[in-house]
Amino acid sequence: MGPITYEVPEDLFYTKEHEWAKVIGANVRVGITDYAAKTLNDVVYVTLPKAGQKVVQFKAFGTVESIKAVSELFSPLSGTVLKVNESLSSQPELVNKSPYGDGWLIEIKPTDLAAERHKLLDAKGYRNLITSK
Repeated sequence: MGPITYEVPEDLFYTKEHEWAKVIGANVRVGITDYAAKTLNDVVYVTLPKAGQKVVQFKAFGTVESIKAVSELFSPLSGTVLKVNESLSSQPELVNKSPYGDGWLIEIKPTDLAAERHKLLDAKGYRNLITSK
């Protein structure tokens, strides 16, 4: 068995805490990375904010609970929660199966995308972060 490889899509931005942000028009979809999903292993419960709540860049907005541990989720950007992935309440394992697809967490309307985006890692920076561990 070789080393574990992690998917790091080029079109996303990343936090050092292993969340990703994908710009979709004026909004941003947020989830946890493949690295985080594989590190957590079996996700059994996800706690997310409600639509309308405010999130602040790099501050906790929810938790992901696995068989091993409970981990806080940190928002890659400040803004208002527009949508929450309701599927996760009955299928938290989607976070493991499809961290960049069906396992997304929240969608936010960012307060100031241009000002905050430069504080995030690009795919190359995130790959360097996880391979230096």
